[in-house]
Amino acid sequence: MSLTEKQKHDLKKFIKELEAYKGRHTELVSVYIPQGYDIVKIIQHIQQEQGTAMNIKSATTRKNVTGALERMVQHLRLYSRTPEHGLAVFSGNIAPEGQQDFRVWSIEPPIPVQTRIYRCDKDFELGILRDMLEAKETYGLVVMDRRECVIAELRGKSVTILSKHTSNVPGKFRAGGQSAARFGRIRENEAKAFYVRVAEYMKEAFFDNPNLKGLLVGGPGPTKYELIEGDFITNELKKKILAVKDVTYTDEFGIHDLVDKSQDVLAAEELVEEKRIVNQFFGYLVKKPAMVTYGEQQVLNVIRSGAVDTLLLSESLPDGKIEMFEEESRKMGSAVAIISTETREGAQLKDFGGVAAILRYEVHTG
Repeated sequence: MSLTEKQKHDLKKFIKELEAYKGRHTELVSVYIPQGYDIVKIIQHIQQEQGTAMNIKSATTRKNVTGALERMVQHLRLYSRTPEHGLAVFSGNIAPEGQQDFRVWSIEPPIPVQTRIYRCDKDFELGILRDMLEAKETYGLVVMDRRECVIAELRGKSVTILSKHTSNVPGKFRAGGQSAARFGRIRENEAKAFYVRVAEYMKEAFFDNPNLKGLLVGGPGPTKYELIEGDFITNELKKKILAVKDVTYTDEFGIHDLVDKSQDVLAAEELVEEKRIVNQFFGYLVKKPAMVTYGEQQVLNVIRSGAVDTLLLSESLPDGKIEMFEEESRKMGSAVAIISTETREGAQLKDFGGVAAILRYEVHTG
């Protein structure tokens, strides 16, 4: 599951806030409740921990732990059931030593929680949330010719080589005494045997990967098409092939060349909705300029007038500014799209000041 830029922004903001708090002892409480888990059982467990915490020798630590647990129980009782994706809850005394300021935070993560955790520590347990920010979806990469094959995966912007293989196809020059026809048959048979092995390597690498979004295949000459069009690769994996690209090399350099030459496909897969919104804005700007506006003050004015359908915010903006625009948009029921700067369209929006809006109706100014 991929996170939208807005989900990433909100989760990063949440993590950043909690990272700032440090306990003097193991007194900051983190609880993760998996999707579908009975929240009443979690409350009962925390109440049991309250009893156990009464045995803590340090009076200050005991007071901080029991206070944090009590606040967490109060908070969890606000829920009639566990939210769809589960829940992550954090509680602790964040005041300077000798003072009390018990706070509780909770978030329904954008990706379902699978693990049940209860932990008291000097820091909040944020690893599961941080993992959600990492790209989960992968693309399979295959470069090959009759001599060799390299299989890799692309996760986010990181390429990992999974395996390298060589064939038994003899070179183009036959040994003395061999007829051209017999030598040609040997080469063809060995090539087909290699295709069978490559298809099996692909199956081993990708078939059971639930996060596989697609396959990119490359190589010099027609060999890659012989592999794809022949009866070698399983139908399930064939359906996953997004692009076939000509690349010169069949080593690690060829893998990176395949990624470079597939940027159009990757961008279309990953950022299609984001690109659509930004292109819609620029399309209106050219053909119906009264249907859009840009610039911080101009956009703020039309938001407050209720005219904004979709607000476009560049991820390059300061967090505080993004939050302010989000809050104003929420009041008026406007949709918000956080636009990354990794695409040409996102860079264009940034050049426009990073704030733009598509309107519900034409607004003429001046």
